[in-house]
Amino acid sequence: MEVKDIKLSAIQLSESNTRKDLAAGTEDAGLDELANSIKEKGLLNPIIVRRNSDGSYSLIAGQRRFLACQKLGWETIPAIIREITDDTDATIISLIENVHRADMNPIDKARAFQKIYEKYMDYNKVVRETGVSVSTIKKYQTLLNLAPSIQEKLTTAEGPAGIGTLSKLAETFTPDKQEEVLERIGGFKQQVQLEIIKRSGGDVGKLEDLRVRALEGAFDTHLCRSLNDCQFIPKELIEPVKEAIKNFNEKGGTNSFEDIVRKLK
Repeated sequence: MEVKDIKLSAIQLSESNTRKDLAAGTEDAGLDELANSIKEKGLLNPIIVRRNSDGSYSLIAGQRRFLACQKLGWETIPAIIREITDDTDATIISLIENVHRADMNPIDKARAFQKIYEKYMDYNKVVRETGVSVSTIKKYQTLLNLAPSIQEKLTTAEGPAGIGTLSKLAETFTPDKQEEVLERIGGFKQQVQLEIIKRSGGDVGKLEDLRVRALEGAFDTHLCRSLNDCQFIPKELIEPVKEAIKNFNEKGGTNSFEDIVRKLK
């Protein structure tokens, strides 16, 4: 690994760079603001590039820093040169730099995770490369099943709804139904949105009744660190509640859980 100043004119933007949507999460800190910060304080972190066979360089990570320095009219920029020949390895490096940033477009993350998974076809290897859990990787991959119109609206982890909601939406409904579902559940908290989607079973016809029940507060939850901390639950009901919640989570059914709720009332 080598670090040196490189001419900006010798650096090309690379497909391996996972950050495609530069506007995501930057409404309050766009390129102009970043350029001003670099002008005042200098470039604190070098960009990362790979050397090409023709002597030029491809940008792997640091695209916003690169563009900000271009705005400032810099001729050279500090860069870490990585000797990489595999495109997926370059994608991994770019993803690792960006993946824990809330302002990265979720679809960019999803495509990067998908590309890395396609190289290894083994989630455990993707976990070792990225440091991200299997459940999170799969959640992002599911976003690629969203309707294109919804994907376009995703600019940050919040987007038109939280990632958890959108992942469950993509898992439950076909793309031609997803816009309608999002419109129907809009305005509810994410946890309530998730409950509506889960309980719908992929049937749009059930949404109106579920919306009415949600408006009545049927899906509001009270969180405790543990059931033993929930003073409103009588001790004799703690074990039945645990069993009901287990059945509810595993089978998606509601009867046993609602029976317990009625007893609590």
